Amino acid sequence: MGMFVISKRNNGDYKFVFTSRKGKTIFTSIGCKQKSDCQRIIEAITEDVHKFTFRKNATPSGKHFFRLSIGGLVLATSRKYSTPLMLQKGIDEIIKYVITAEILDFSEGESIFPPEEEVFLSEEAKAS
Repeated sequence: MGMFVISKRNNGDYKFVFTSRKGKTIFTSIGCKQKSDCQRIIEAITEDVHKFTFRKNATPSGKHFFRLSIGGLVLATSRKYSTPLMLQKGIDEIIKYVITAEILDFSEGESIFPPEEEVFLSEEAKAS
């Protein structure tokens, strides 16, 4: 199963990544001014990924990647793969798992972990 993770960039734009079942980033979206734009793109991808084009490319150093687009508009760029076969496996994983992908929103900057001080204080209390 894959996962979409929405976050906020330092410049204030929103983005999302699609990660594999193992937590590895498969692709990263373009920057969006509104979080709702990310949500709409994710919704469109999950509703019918077959509407999108996976344009395969290679870097001058021989790494392989794809750009996800619809109607000529590039919406995301994949990570780099060492071989065309690995690139195709990445695309196949998206097609297989995108429909059941969860969406996590970390764009508000709220930490899901307690503050460091609370963790260490509670560990010290347990040791006493």
